Amino acid sequence: MQTSGWQKIKEAQKAAIEVLLHNAHGSYHGLPRTAGWGYPEPYTRDLMFSIFGIGMSENQKLMESIRKVLETLAANQTSRGHIPSLVHDKEDRGSSDTTPLFLLSVGIFRKVTGELHFLRDAVRKALTWMEFQSPSDRYLVAQQPTSDWRDEQWMTGYGLYVNTIVYSYLRLLDQHERADMMLKEINKFTIKGGAQPRHVYEGFMIKNKPYYAFWTYKIHSSERFDLLGNSLAILSGIASPSRAEKMISWIEDECAGMVKRRELAVDLPPNFFPFIKPEDPDWLPRYKLYNMPGEYHNGGIWPFVCGLYVAALVAAKKYKLAGEKLVALTQIIKNSISGNTEFGFNEWIKAQNGKARGQDWQTWSAALYLYAAKCVEDKETPYFDKIRNYSIESRLK
Repeated sequence: MQTSGWQKIKEAQKAAIEVLLHNAHGSYHGLPRTAGWGYPEPYTRDLMFSIFGIGMSENQKLMESIRKVLETLAANQTSRGHIPSLVHDKEDRGSSDTTPLFLLSVGIFRKVTGELHFLRDAVRKALTWMEFQSPSDRYLVAQQPTSDWRDEQWMTGYGLYVNTIVYSYLRLLDQHERADMMLKEINKFTIKGGAQPRHVYEGFMIKNKPYYAFWTYKIHSSERFDLLGNSLAILSGIASPSRAEKMISWIEDECAGMVKRRELAVDLPPNFFPFIKPEDPDWLPRYKLYNMPGEYHNGGIWPFVCGLYVAALVAAKKYKLAGEKLVALTQIIKNSISGNTEFGFNEWIKAQNGKARGQDWQTWSAALYLYAAKCVEDKETPYFDKIRNYSIESRLK
């Protein structure tokens, strides 16, 4: 990468720290804000993802803010182990990804601080809760529609994204026997046809395609592409190195096609594609209000997701491509709604024109930019390098 490119990245890294420090103390019990101005609430999933960047920032104020978040979540955990959707509100329940993200974040926090028994009782309860989220009483966990970070997108059953988080926390928390079995289940094929064979369990592999299904349940599944779930599959080693390489080539080819069709205006992949359109069978009337093609969860470009894609490229040893995508990410995080900041670290970008459409100074946008830049600079993926090694060892058994 040219020196000028690195200079812009360093400027963006400095700005990301400023955003995180600004958001570190909010109006709800002194907990961090989700965004600089638009979202004063401490949303659990956003703050859990922020530990990716905060954990390697070496900033003690930020680490103490995350400690407070984790301790507050543990205090507001339900008696059965579920983690609330808002850090400060124990009655705000029902999210499918908050408990897995809590477990993953505690695992990362323990690795960074060396506090190996941090929140031991809360972790034990949360692990038990997650075991009861499997309808088959096996390893894959299921969820209700719109219960994960995509609160305006319908999916049901076993979602790829949530299960990649579960697999990752199992490795970080040394739950290797369960992780080994989960790895095998994820890498089974989805089931197609009129009936489900007895004692044959569904997985996420799709025949003749290099990526994993968006969701699957019994004989039903979606073959639309989920960038977040598949990036985490590469990072965690769920995807083998050969599958990761094929997947990345497929993503880049598909994005080139979208650019030609004027569906994509920047050099970064949308969070989800192909977009769901009004004439498609999986279109819902509510999408017209909140989830139009190329927008929000239906193909918007999310900087935090793109940060994890950059990290996945590093995990796959695609260092040149990772650097190119980091430069592209550095460009889009300058976009803002207000126009009053040099770096907007916006929530999401409209795919067709590259314009900012969400809230500025989003905590997870800033944090995952830091993480992506660190991965590219060091050619490593903190927290996930060891997880991938476990995945390789599991395949050799």
